[in-house]
Formats: sequence, structure tokens, C-alpha cells
Amino acid sequence: MTDMNLEQARHNMIEQQIRPWEVLDQTILDLLQRVPREDFVPERYRKLAFADIEIPLGHGEVMMQPRLEARLLQSLAVRPDDRVLEIGTGSGYVTALLARLGRQVISVEINNELLEQARQRLERQGITNVTLMQGDAAAGWTAGAPYDAILLTGSVPELPDAFRRALAIGGRLVAVVGGAPIMEALLVTRIGEDEWSEEPLFETSTPPLRHALSHQPFVL
Repeated sequence: MTDMNLEQARHNMIEQQIRPWEVLDQTILDLLQRVPREDFVPERYRKLAFADIEIPLGHGEVMMQPRLEARLLQSLAVRPDDRVLEIGTGSGYVTALLARLGRQVISVEINNELLEQARQRLERQGITNVTLMQGDAAAGWTAGAPYDAILLTGSVPELPDAFRRALAIGGRLVAVVGGAPIMEALLVTRIGEDEWSEEPLFETSTPPLRHALSHQPFVL
């Protein structure tokens, strides 16, 4: 693609996919214009960087559709002083967006090869307020807690309580919860030491985090 075609494709992504999906926060729209999604897509799929599809990353992982990334970010409402926890670094693209919105991002990825690729992409963008960690965080991640904002980039059948506990009071968490084909994006806000509010946002579907398990009832 030429630079002109890239910019037209980016514009079309924002105007034809993202804005119609109720992403109207100008901060988010401007951010999507500035951060080059094509630089976080595997080279073989670069021409599909702005398509309304999940893009394979290898190792059974994918990038979310652009409209879902944008809607989740808008729902999380990251503030400039926020410490943010991301579960599932993937390509590093959402990590880059979070880094432009908040003060510090801790991003956890289970696959070390994906983590190193994301590290290189973030370094090329000059992003320095991200700490990448390798680990299995599907059941929760308490290191570095509490966090002002938490984003799960893969779905979970049920939201582990450890994530709620990792929020600071006043902190927000956004996750896609449920099983295919019907899942729901959920906003959780910690409003007290032992009190949280939950707001269903919209129905969607996205692949699960690796090792994300539901709590099965105990059967004798």
C-alpha cells in the first residue's frame, strides 16, 4: 500500500467500522488516527490491518477487530494518571493505545515469542511507559496491584474475583465474559473495600484467554 492508500484505509476503518459502532469519544478516534495499526500486524497480513476481521498472530492467537478494540478502550475510560493492567499483550497494538492514554501500563502475555515481538514493535514506536511481563494471567494477576484500570483482551467464561480485587477503589475493569456465541462486555467499578458495581455494555464475541476456565460445580 502507498502512504495515501494507508491513510484512506485508516480513515475508512474509523468512519465505516468504528464510529458506527458507537465509538464517539474524540480522544479515542484521534488516537486511532495517530497510532499506526499496520505496524503491529504480522507482515503477511499488513494489507488487512484495517479490515473488520480478527487477524492471526500465530500460536493460536489473534488481534481483535478494530471496532471491538476501540469500543473496549472507550468503555475503560483511561485517564492520564492511571496505572493500567492489560491481560494479553498479543501484537502490542492495544498496549500502545493504552500507553498513549495512561501513565503506566503493565501488560502480561503468556506466549514469550509474541511478547518479544510486541516489545520490538513498542520500542520502534518510542513507547517507554510499558512494562511487559510473561505469565499466565487468565485466573488473575495481583503483582503490582492495585490498578486504576484493567483490560482483558481475550474473553473469560466467568470473571475471576482476583481481577476485581486487583482494582484500586474507583478503578475500572473491562472484560468480555461468557461463552460463544453469546458473550457480553462488562464494566466493573470498585466502589469500596468490598463493593463493586457491574454494568453490562454490549454483546460481542472474541476468542478466550489461554487457560481461561469456568468454575464448574462440585459433583460427588
